[in-house]
Amino acid sequence: MSKKALLVEDDQDYRTQMTMHLKNSGFEVTCAESVAQAKSVLEEVTPDLAVLDLMLDDEVDGGFTLCHHIKKIDEKIPVFLVTGVASETGIDFGASTDEERSWIKADVVLAKPIRFEQLQREIKRFVRE
Repeated sequence: MSKKALLVEDDQDYRTQMTMHLKNSGFEVTCAESVAQAKSVLEEVTPDLAVLDLMLDDEVDGGFTLCHHIKKIDEKIPVFLVTGVASETGIDFGASTDEERSWIKADVVLAKPIRFEQLQREIKRFVRE
């Protein structure tokens, strides 16, 4: 049985690229383009991994609210928050400390563009076979 990944990304090209990488990592991928669509998917599927864009639905914090929602469903689901915010705004944040993880609720924050090797390393760290 393959692992399930939820990918929430509103950029179609990036979503296609990430879907390919996740499938190559052995995941069955379910995609959503918005917070509402992702919440609907989560009513049907409990993923083994969630990869979320930060800025969804033209909101700068859509990914944050979705992180909180997923962790309320099951705090053991690894959540990777993917963002281009640092390159666009110069604001840099992460999930490397307990304090940052307490408000971000993501297990990992990755800056776009993500290298495939970087994604693979984080998957191996958080997703158990």
